[in-house]
Amino acid sequence: MSDTSPKLRKSDAEWQEQLTPEQFHVTRRSGTERPFTGPYWDSFDHGRYDCVCCGQHLFLSDTKFDAGCGWPSFFKAASPDAITEIVDRSHGMVRTEIRCSSCDAHLGHVFPDGPPPTGLRYCLNGTAMTFTPED
Repeated sequence: MSDTSPKLRKSDAEWQEQLTPEQFHVTRRSGTERPFTGPYWDSFDHGRYDCVCCGQHLFLSDTKFDAGCGWPSFFKAASPDAITEIVDRSHGMVRTEIRCSSCDAHLGHVFPDGPPPTGLRYCLNGTAMTFTPED
């Protein structure tokens, strides 16, 4: 989905009805799950990772790697249009936040310390995603 497409909008009450309290905190309030506690940080099954809020396809398992940070990490998004990057100046740092381009859910951050071929590390909250195994 491109950034020019209208974003999926729901009220906080609608999101809270759809999501668990942790999913709501992470995706709608830009929260962060504690490292080594969320889903998928140590899972390397083959399949796809989608946004927990809207189902947008975000990442493929063949781009996932163990960054040792305690969060699911990928070196490439499923498509250039899957995510939106935003400058994040919170907590006295300057980082690049990543959000779902379809529903604006907070997913995590991207850092320039990943493996080849991109050199990027998309560091995700596992709570912000669902996993669908490959057939």
